[in-house]
Amino acid sequence: METWRIVATSLFGVGGLVMVLVAMAQVRDRKHSQRVEVVRAGLIGLVIVLVVTASIALWLPSVVAWALVAATAMAVLFLTMAD
Repeated sequence: METWRIVATSLFGVGGLVMVLVAMAQVRDRKHSQRVEVVRAGLIGLVIVLVVTASIALWLPSVVAWALVAATAMAVLFLTMAD
């Protein structure tokens, strides 16, 4: 496996986990939300992150992989810094 794939996969995985946690927090903050909805949002987010991470690791071209990493980094910065 190429080095850039390992780095891109790792960066996307970390960013994706942060995004899952942010999504779960947003679901929790909604009025009348239940624990089941928070868990469901977390599971759906984790499945999506796992599929995209596996795609980056195995077959996506470098331009697409790095674009996903950059988009995830921008989303994490925007969602965690905006209040």
